[in-house]
Amino acid sequence: MNININQIPKELFRFKTTGQDTAVKEEITPSPTFLQDAWRRLCKNKGALASMLLLTVIIILAFLAPVIAPYNPNTQNIPHANLPPRIPGISINGLNGRAQLQGKLIDRYALAKVPADRNYLFGTDEFGRDLLSRTLYGTRISLTIAFIAAILDLTIGVFYGLTSALKGGRVDNFMQRILEILTGIPNLVLVVLMLLIFKPGILSIIFALTISSWIPMARIVRAQTLRIRNMEYVQAAVALGSSQVRNAISHILPNIAGIVVVRAMFSIPSAIFFETFLSFIGVGMKIPNASLGTLLNSGYKMFRIHPYQMWIPSIILCIIMLAFNLFADGLRDAFDPKMKE
Repeated sequence: MNININQIPKELFRFKTTGQDTAVKEEITPSPTFLQDAWRRLCKNKGALASMLLLTVIIILAFLAPVIAPYNPNTQNIPHANLPPRIPGISINGLNGRAQLQGKLIDRYALAKVPADRNYLFGTDEFGRDLLSRTLYGTRISLTIAFIAAILDLTIGVFYGLTSALKGGRVDNFMQRILEILTGIPNLVLVVLMLLIFKPGILSIIFALTISSWIPMARIVRAQTLRIRNMEYVQAAVALGSSQVRNAISHILPNIAGIVVVRAMFSIPSAIFFETFLSFIGVGMKIPNASLGTLLNSGYKMFRIHPYQMWIPSIILCIIMLAFNLFADGLRDAFDPKMKE
């Protein structure tokens, strides 16, 4: 018997749903995105998570220095020079205002006739300037230089590496020869020469750091771009008429974003250390401007007599460097999809 389907009313056709099917559908949850999965991996790394929280606190305190700093960092108070730290409620020698003077432990604050309600939590330097205020301002300057240098490193390196890999041929060879020439010049020599030519200051340090710090980023981006551009989905987009700019934005950059972010995070502590070193040897930030390098420069001269003036910026620099490196390691593991659980 032949039945014509067109003669059957459409109202008789309906999807069959059962309670069991509904329950199964309710149990299905959407798959996490790449960023959600990376965040989950990062949260499992306790060291990276603790470093991220510590860096957040340090950055907030540093950039709120004009608000929370108890004193002006450049105001001199000679009668209060070289006072040790005094923290209210702590009776430990070295943190309660007492220090050795001519072989005797005396209260330096009472000797300098400092009011009882005035405390220098990190002590003062040889000019009576508050070290807590100078440390906050100095950390802010060092972080600012590092962040701006990392952003420029990220921008120039990614653009250069993408352009070199996508153009290919003679353009790629020419651009790579330029990188080889710049790599052959010692980084420190190049930066010091640039700082000797330009007037010392924040802009000079940023410009000097940017000259050569983007080279590793450009090499990494070029290598990853050469690998990804030969994949099937990129070749299919090219066959359909997609431009190089569209391929770079839609297909290449999203796939190398993790590597780029991790590399940028590793470049920040490197820039902080470089700025500190340059300021320490006297070709970076100039006194009385405070940075971690200038604080170390001033502190090491008084290290044998007043060691706290060098220990405090040294400890802060070590904490920042260690925290950034641990956080960058955690990001690298979080963005790696092949990482074992």
